[in-house]
Amino acid sequence: MGSAKAKAEEIIKTAEKDAKVIYQNAEVEAKEHYIEQMKDLEKETRKRQAEFDKTETRLERKEEALTGKERLLEKRERTYTHKTKELANRQKSIDKLETKRRELIQEQEKELARISGLSQQEAKEIIVSRMEDDARKDAAVQIRKIIEDAKDQADMKAKEIIATAIQRISSDFVSETTVSVVSLPSDEMKGRIIGREGRNIRALEAATGVDLIIDDTPEAVIISAYDPIRREIAATALNRLISDGRIHPARIEEIVEKVQKEIEKSMREAGEQIAFEVGVQGLKPELIRLLGRLKYRTSYGQNVLQHSKEVAFIAGMMASELGVNTKLAKRAGLLHDIGKAVDHEIEGSHALIGAEIAQKNNEPREVVRAMAAHHGDESPTTIEAILIQAADALSAARPGARREILETYLKRLSKLEEISTSFKGVEKSYAVQAGREIRIIVTPEDITDSEMAMMARDIAKRIEQELEYPGEIKVTAIRESRAVEYAR
Repeated sequence: MGSAKAKAEEIIKTAEKDAKVIYQNAEVEAKEHYIEQMKDLEKETRKRQAEFDKTETRLERKEEALTGKERLLEKRERTYTHKTKELANRQKSIDKLETKRRELIQEQEKELARISGLSQQEAKEIIVSRMEDDARKDAAVQIRKIIEDAKDQADMKAKEIIATAIQRISSDFVSETTVSVVSLPSDEMKGRIIGREGRNIRALEAATGVDLIIDDTPEAVIISAYDPIRREIAATALNRLISDGRIHPARIEEIVEKVQKEIEKSMREAGEQIAFEVGVQGLKPELIRLLGRLKYRTSYGQNVLQHSKEVAFIAGMMASELGVNTKLAKRAGLLHDIGKAVDHEIEGSHALIGAEIAQKNNEPREVVRAMAAHHGDESPTTIEAILIQAADALSAARPGARREILETYLKRLSKLEEISTSFKGVEKSYAVQAGREIRIIVTPEDITDSEMAMMARDIAKRIEQELEYPGEIKVTAIRESRAVEYAR
């Protein structure tokens, strides 16, 4: 019994020690869990505070912008009233001049018939011919004056719009390309990528749908494909395979499938983010997905998703200035190029493809019409359609937004000079400022100042009819008269 009692006491002491150790471990774990929870809570709190600060800053900026626009509207209203009165007075003066012109024509017809003995019809033809020349000269002077006034007003308006757009939009310069380059840690990795008898490279090309070019370029592999999404998937998958080190067909298929899902998720998140930034709500999941695909789509070097964001903001600002529906303008601007996400899969213009997709997803009729008409495939029938056309041109035409093919650029310059020199009285013509301006030197003996203004207008009209170009082209006509003498 004494031995049993001693053994029992020993068991009790051992149990107490074990219980104490278990209690201490539990206490340590509880403290660690509590610390982790506190860290997560602090991190979430900081995140929410940052979001709150960002939202507060954005609201303050919007309030400042609204105040500025209110003052601008008041100023424009006063200017519009003044211009309306001025135009009414100008119209009255024109009517009086027209009445006087008719009276003078009748008097000259009678006088000419009486003096020359010509028939009334012959006299009438002579007078009409002479009056046409005079009227053309007067019209040229009047047109030049009206154009100068209109330019002054248009310049002021354009500066306001562009200044507002520049202040609120900051975009990067993007270069269009059909290849991506993946850096390698060493040239030995090229052999592993190719694999035994080329099985690895064939598996990667089959899984991604791209062409892998492995040449003498040191420590680099070139991925070639017209589809930017495929290039992105291939580049990401190849980088992961290189980091992982296990490169074989089964692993390649596994990594590519995983990367495809991640890219799809990132494109969807990009679509949701851009819709949130623009302030467009209620888009169907299909439209969100197609918007995200534009993240990897470029046009003349300009990222289409960023371009759509710019167009939405610019259209919204112009709609606000005009007092029309800002939400519809922004919505149409954001979705106007959505057809480019699938235009390589569906035949037809991307404008009409996008409009059809928007209609299937129950977008408003005004949005569908604006999307279909933004490249002239259909006639613009709503104010939103005209705003999208203007915003699209403004975003694409700003310096550095797009990269033009050299061959097309040279052809446009040659065509500009060809059109200018085809007019009678043009001595020389020069395309300057990268084709943004055409300067014409006329023969002063053949062309007067008034006729020169008419010629510049006719050349501009012909350029609009025969050429396609981003932005605008300035036509400058120069007439110079020189008198030279020598004192001997």
